[in-house]
Amino acid sequence: PAGSAPGPARPGTKRLPRAIVVGVKKGGTRAVLEFIRVHPEVRALGTEPHFFDRNYHRGLEWYRSLMPRTLDSQITVEKTPSYFVTKEAPRRIFNMSRDTKLIVVVRNPVTRAISDYTQTLSKKPDIPTFEGLTFRNRSLGLVDTSWNAIRIGMYAVHLESWLQYFPLSQIHFVSGEKLITDPAGEMGKVQDFLGIKRVITDKHFYFNKTKGFPCLKKSESSGLPRCLGKSKGRTHVQIDPEVIEQLRDFYRPYNIKFYETVGQDFRWE
Repeated sequence: PAGSAPGPARPGTKRLPRAIVVGVKKGGTRAVLEFIRVHPEVRALGTEPHFFDRNYHRGLEWYRSLMPRTLDSQITVEKTPSYFVTKEAPRRIFNMSRDTKLIVVVRNPVTRAISDYTQTLSKKPDIPTFEGLTFRNRSLGLVDTSWNAIRIGMYAVHLESWLQYFPLSQIHFVSGEKLITDPAGEMGKVQDFLGIKRVITDKHFYFNKTKGFPCLKKSESSGLPRCLGKSKGRTHVQIDPEVIEQLRDFYRPYNIKFYETVGQDFRWE
């Protein structure tokens, strides 16, 4: 209408992501996203769009519409940890762009399963015990691989689907353990993988002793320190050491195969 001045045009364009944090749940994906978005050359979607698993029918334009605006010099990143275990996700991402860079944050699968269970328990206090869900037959040591908390940690199995579409050079594996003990070192490798300057360094982090987790001295949106939400660093449920031992035995062959495939020893043994 006449007389109304248009609002300031926001610079940049909404683009499909050039890099996706595809997994894994309870591995440290939120930390990677929060840490990388401090970089001036990275813009990240804060929420999980679940496009390549739940919302694929909505189409690429819908997906693009969710993305932050970026300048030509910036990279768009999104994260949805369930992609790693979604059968169709590798093909769908490949069909969007075969050049997509993939980031997978992994941690000791036994710890990951306990963390996963702890999170579920906080929402559904009446679920069965961890032991009850872990085994089909405990005395025989038969682990129930249909339970998602167990299945996600079989990294070597899920990785096979991705390697049908993407070369290993396009997939970067972050150690969830090192992300806590050496966040700057792990994020340095992520920046190298994305082909951007190492801007995020030791000076960006401090260790929060209460949470047992590194925090950012300054967040992307304000000059204030930023720690991950209260659900991060939650105290795990106590599990019978014998159950942990049985799970270690179960995961060992999968871990070894995973180390051999990616050429990296995560020292979970």
